[in-house]
Amino acid sequence: MTKKPEKKLITKKPEKEEEHFRGIVRIAGKDVKGEISLLRALRAVRGIGHTMAISAAVVLKRDLALDPKGRVGDLTEEQIENLDKLLYNLQDHGVPAYLLNRCSDFNTGANRHVIMTDLLFDTTQDVEREKKSYSWKGYRHTFGQKVRGQKTRNTGRTGMAVGVLRKAIIAAQGGAAAGAKPGAPGAAAPAAAAGKPATGAKPAAGAKPAAAAAPAKAAPAKPAEKK
Repeated sequence: MTKKPEKKLITKKPEKEEEHFRGIVRIAGKDVKGEISLLRALRAVRGIGHTMAISAAVVLKRDLALDPKGRVGDLTEEQIENLDKLLYNLQDHGVPAYLLNRCSDFNTGANRHVIMTDLLFDTTQDVEREKKSYSWKGYRHTFGQKVRGQKTRNTGRTGMAVGVLRKAIIAAQGGAAAGAKPGAPGAAAPAAAAGKPATGAKPAAGAKPAAAAAPAKAAPAKPAEKK
């Protein structure tokens, strides 16, 4: 019988990636993978949500000629630098005011959009200002309660539940009673109060045993009345 020729496995050689492609790209202080698209990378930045990412992608395509569906790893250093400048000043590039997260800013009165650490700082300042003004929001922030009118009966509890606390107290009392030994000083006190010697306690030298309590005398019967 003739042997069948062995089949050789054909292995495809990986395509050579371009030299300027990078696996990790830093956009506005956030590290993202170079394989993802620019539109998806924008949503990884703190302060840019789904809707804002779409609007920012339109601005990037119009002003910087960047493809929102292109890979982030293909961007050059100059393109990334221009991208960061645009993201930190979105309010100056025709983005609608209702998409900005700092409309009528408290300090400047202008419409702004802040991202990353600037957003964290401004949010912290807003909370501290509410606390110092003794407003209702500040009062709720101070005690760690919900601020926007949510119910606190189910998901707003911060302390231990009452039922759990009661069970813990009962268990502690039961453990203390079970752990007390007959010969312990604490156990001898109740017995002494009842007039009986504590179990396991030795009488003192020269002490006479206590006389047994005399039985109570029965009351005399009344004579029967004569009819």
